[in-house]
Amino acid sequence: MPITPEQQAEIEAQRGERRETLRATAPGMEQHLYTAHEVLDHGFVRVIDYMGDDSAICQAARVSYGKGTKAVSNDAGLIRYLMRHWHSTPFEMCEIKLHVKLPVFVARQWIRHRTANVNEYSARYSILDREFYIPAPDHLNAQSVVNNQGRGNLLQGEEAARVLDILKRDCNQAYDHYEQMISDDGQSGLARELARMNLPMNIYTQWYWKVDLHNLFHFLRLRADSHAQYEIRVYADAICKIVADWVPAAFGAFEDYRMGGAQFSGKGMAVLRRMLKGEQVTQETSGMSAGEWREMMGSLNGS
Repeated sequence: MPITPEQQAEIEAQRGERRETLRATAPGMEQHLYTAHEVLDHGFVRVIDYMGDDSAICQAARVSYGKGTKAVSNDAGLIRYLMRHWHSTPFEMCEIKLHVKLPVFVARQWIRHRTANVNEYSARYSILDREFYIPAPDHLNAQSVVNNQGRGNLLQGEEAARVLDILKRDCNQAYDHYEQMISDDGQSGLARELARMNLPMNIYTQWYWKVDLHNLFHFLRLRADSHAQYEIRVYADAICKIVADWVPAAFGAFEDYRMGGAQFSGKGMAVLRRMLKGEQVTQETSGMSAGEWREMMGSLNGS
C-alpha cells in the first residue's frame, strides 16, 4: 500500500488547513495539493506547492516582448504562440514542487533531468522500508531483439513465475541482511551508510522535486512518450494529469505542439515539399539516412 494510515492522516490535516493569500492560485491545482496519486505498487506523486498559472505565463511574455504580443487577442492564443515559436522563458515563471515515492532505478533515470532542485530521503540517517517494486505480470517482458533499450514479448507461464520468484526472494533476502547488519544485537551495528549498499535497485526511495514549467514540459515530452520505459512513464502520466488542471492552456499547447507534433530537418522539409507536388520520393532519392527516413515516415504515419 503506497500510503500508510499515518501519512493519510497527515495529508488530510494539511488539506484541512486554510490560509488567506493575495497571490494567484489555480483552482484545478488547489484540488491536487497534498493529495497522493498512487503510482506502481508502492509509489505516489503529490503536489506540495506551486507558483503561477496560465496568466503568469502571459504576464511575463507581455513584459518581455512588449509590442510583439499586441496582436494576440487572448491568453490562450498568446500561449500557443509562445509554444509554437519556442519562447521558453515565460513558461519558467511557473514552478511546482512534488513529493515523489519511486523505485531507485526509476530515480536514477529521473535524475538525468538536471534542471530541477532535488532533496532525497537519506538512508545514511534513516532506515529504508521493506518496499520493493515488483512488476505486474502484464509488464514482465523479455529483452527486445531489435532495440537494445527496449522490451520484447511478454514472458509467459513458468518463465514469468520463475522471474517473479527470483525478484521476490532476492529482495527479501537482501533486506533481511540489511536488517541484520544494522542490528544492535551484540555490537553497535554496521553504519547505515554502509549497510544500504547491499539493497537492490527496486527498493523505494522518496524525494522532493521542484522544477519550472518549461523544464517540466521537457521532462514530460521525453518520459510521457510511448517509447519511454513503462516504470517512469506512469509517473509522467500522473504528472500530466496534474499539470493539465494547473495550467490548462499551456498544457493544451504542449500536447498539440510537443506531444502531438513533429519536427523535421531541412532534408525532411524538402521531402515533404516534393511529396506535396505529387512526386514519388523514396529513401534512396531523399538524401536522408535509413534511420532518419524511417523516423520521418513513422511520424507521418502516426507510428
